[in-house]
Amino acid sequence: MDAIVLLKDDHKTVERLFKQFEKAGPKAHKEKQKIVGQVIEELTAHTYIEETIFYPAARADVPETGGHVLESVEEHHVVVWMLSELKKLDPADEHYDAKMTVLMENVRHHVEEEEQDWFPKVREALGRKRLQELGERMAEAKSEAPRDPLKIPSAAR
Repeated sequence: MDAIVLLKDDHKTVERLFKQFEKAGPKAHKEKQKIVGQVIEELTAHTYIEETIFYPAARADVPETGGHVLESVEEHHVVVWMLSELKKLDPADEHYDAKMTVLMENVRHHVEEEEQDWFPKVREALGRKRLQELGERMAEAKSEAPRDPLKIPSAAR
């Protein structure tokens, strides 16, 4: 699979989960907790493969994306800490929905920047064969990704 296609598929999966969360009623605590658990799992694995495989390749092979990569890592830092907080927070807590809303806003902004601003540049520069090679590595690495958001490299930045 092509690396960018894999990342976009992840983005779609997370967006579907966000919409499920938004549709859940204000008292649907158990449902929301289940959705948030899936979001944590998806975003933790996604962030891991971006930071350990995709971003280093993009930065090395497409130097003009360096600023985007650095900004993305900082956005990841915020997201993984929010994920770790949501993981521990009781879904009945009055801050739960607010924290999830802020997380969704951050992730949606991040996705828009990646897909609109710099994925096209990376696709053009790397080409099909290199993107497929990266995609295979990323798909394999997903199963090895940490489950704890704070084990993602950007968490320590």
